[in-house]
Amino acid sequence: MKLHPALDGTRNLRGAFAPEAHPPTMGILNGGPRWQRPAAQRAALIRTLSDRLVEAQRPIRILDAVKWTDVVEQQFLAARGRELPCITPDSYRPLPFATELKRAEFAEIESEVGRLLGPADPAGRILTRMCREYRAAIDMLEHRGSRRFGELSQQLYGSATETIGEGDVTLLDVARHLPAQFARQHAASDEQPEIGARQAVGILADRLRTYFQEPGRVRVRLSDGIVADAAAGCDYIKLRGDAIFTERDLRVLEVHEGWVHLGTTLNGQAQPVCTFLGKGPPSSTITQEGLAVLVELVTQAAHPARLRRVANRVEAVALAEAGADFRVVYRFFLERGCPERESYQQTMRVFRGGLPADGLPFTKDICYLKGLLLVWRHIRSALRRGDTAGAAMLFCGKATVGDAATLAELLDEGLVARPRFVPSQFGQPQQWTPAEPSLVLRPFMACGLV
Repeated sequence: MKLHPALDGTRNLRGAFAPEAHPPTMGILNGGPRWQRPAAQRAALIRTLSDRLVEAQRPIRILDAVKWTDVVEQQFLAARGRELPCITPDSYRPLPFATELKRAEFAEIESEVGRLLGPADPAGRILTRMCREYRAAIDMLEHRGSRRFGELSQQLYGSATETIGEGDVTLLDVARHLPAQFARQHAASDEQPEIGARQAVGILADRLRTYFQEPGRVRVRLSDGIVADAAAGCDYIKLRGDAIFTERDLRVLEVHEGWVHLGTTLNGQAQPVCTFLGKGPPSSTITQEGLAVLVELVTQAAHPARLRRVANRVEAVALAEAGADFRVVYRFFLERGCPERESYQQTMRVFRGGLPADGLPFTKDICYLKGLLLVWRHIRSALRRGDTAGAAMLFCGKATVGDAATLAELLDEGLVARPRFVPSQFGQPQQWTPAEPSLVLRPFMACGLV
């Protein structure tokens, strides 16, 4: 797989983009460390460059840019799934920015980072990687409705068939075996969805007020413009107006969307210098979704049906990568027991941004499982070194596993603040180390993953 030029030098498994773990290094300027300028001056430079990047990325909304309209769903279901959705490259609405100008803006910020901070500065390394990644994301969006869109998606998020760890186990292998292992440790529930979205708004709002302990700090509201049942914004959670939930569903949303996605956003926005931690490019999606699923497991909010959904998404991406069209993947979800509308929604997640018949899929949905494995291995390694504080640092903002060592440098320098909102379980993570695995982690041991 040919890697996008902006990501050259940042290749991981199967060419997918992820920040590499860099050892601490120091740039040299006139024979000394480049960043040995007055601390206040350096902090001000980092803050200024960070703010510029945050502002530059503001109009780049990947999920909004790849949405399909409700009319497509209505037509597909009316045809009983026998006809491909009517999607062409022109089906996607124009991007709210000029792509060439936006690419040039990130290139200019990257140039300024190199000139003012130097390539070895810890904050500069992250800022440089983010500038390159946003340029690749722009290129991906520019190729909506083509096979190139899927190729760039694989480079940014990864592939369902990439290998995990040192062996031959792929994400697809894990997806096929993990739910069964998990089900052996957890009893299935016959709980039926009966909590409407409006009632769920009130329940979640009360729980999140208790967690964040600040009235009005976060909001929960209804929305008809989202694909998933729920989605987190900068200080709010949106619930789809026609969704119906179980009590287990609400617990998952509380910890996944609330504790993690809202929590890391608020922690990132509170950073006094490295404000780039308040926003996340695709690589942070991998870590953040994985962290959210891990919190589900550690708090025992996850349940067999939830893990099956995560696994089904990986299998669906693998089918599409192998050439299956929209109808084939739709039938896959039907055969897994999903109702017609849910099967459409899950399939649409895989094909949005591309084409229903000819084109590689949007591979973002592998992030939940891929991120879970990467985050757990990172935390396990930290705990084995006796670094119990390291587990909580992934909550400092939209952090990535690959940037963990760099963030530790910045923490030591006082340029990154410790996260305020961290689940209590991560204050004492040694309680769930491999030496004394809890029930929720034993399925991973059975798959040879922990």
